[in-house]
Amino acid sequence: MPSSKRDNARIERRLVASLTEACETAKGEIIGFDWLTHTVDYTAFPQSLRVTWVFDTRANKDRALATGADQRMRELAAAALHEADIPPVPINRCVHFDCEEDCQRQHGGDWRVRLARH
Repeated sequence: MPSSKRDNARIERRLVASLTEACETAKGEIIGFDWLTHTVDYTAFPQSLRVTWVFDTRANKDRALATGADQRMRELAAAALHEADIPPVPINRCVHFDCEEDCQRQHGGDWRVRLARH
């Protein structure tokens, strides 16, 4: 049975709260990490869930990926989803990394358009 708008709103509040905690933790640990966001289509939940970790520059993103910080970010995301009572999803499929620099260059800084491309 599809979930109601009220159920979706509850899920969204839990997601925002738990991902905010993960974001604040990562800001203190990972150089160049700025913010994160998530997108979801509740008609295809939880498979459509996507968590995007955003760095300030491509160089900082590449450095984080090269040094294994991406694994820490996946761990933080998995813990946040668990805390929000989200059904299990393949974390490597739903976690993505991006940067402000690439968004500015490729989409004129319009994150709404950039995130919709996936």
